[in-house]
Amino acid sequence: MPILALVRHGQSLWNHENRFTGFVDVPLTEKGRAEARQAAESLKGLKFDVAYTSALTRAQETLGLILESLGQRIPVIRDAALNERHYGDLQGLNKEDAARRWGDDQVKKWRRSYDIPPPNGESLEMTAKRVLPFYERAISGDLRLGKNVLVVAHGNSNRSLVMKLDKLTGEQVVGLELATGVPLVYELSAEGEVLGKRTHG
Repeated sequence: MPILALVRHGQSLWNHENRFTGFVDVPLTEKGRAEARQAAESLKGLKFDVAYTSALTRAQETLGLILESLGQRIPVIRDAALNERHYGDLQGLNKEDAARRWGDDQVKKWRRSYDIPPPNGESLEMTAKRVLPFYERAISGDLRLGKNVLVVAHGNSNRSLVMKLDKLTGEQVVGLELATGVPLVYELSAEGEVLGKRTHG
């Protein structure tokens, strides 16, 4: 039975500063690096065959620290399909400043609705429309071959994957919070059906 482990990258500098990050390439904080090592600790005993990550440094650095801590050298596939949701005009703004500029209710709508994108950005629905075809094309192919797969990505790209695996609706997935550096491990059948799920952390 193949295993799929999903990890949201460790705390980034802009997570720490409460800013919208999206496609902006910001580094991990020291706390974020510690979270990556903690994620590895909770994945001890699992052997991975292949890893996937986004085109962004914070996810790649988290993955590197996890693999280093686990002492595993495996193929790594980087793809922008797994990037964080693009926050458009909100990127770089402090979340409180954005609320002052557009109003708390409007910013909440952009952040917490499934299909309303911020100006010049992506909704969660649009994010899922690039993440899920990549999952079908690449990640699920490795799972069908019986490989154990580690995916280190972002809050919204991982939410898209959880939505598919847990069969959540758009309304259900917007309430889903994924903590930084806490692995979610799925046991799957050869056909990709979820047999079991647990949070490591």
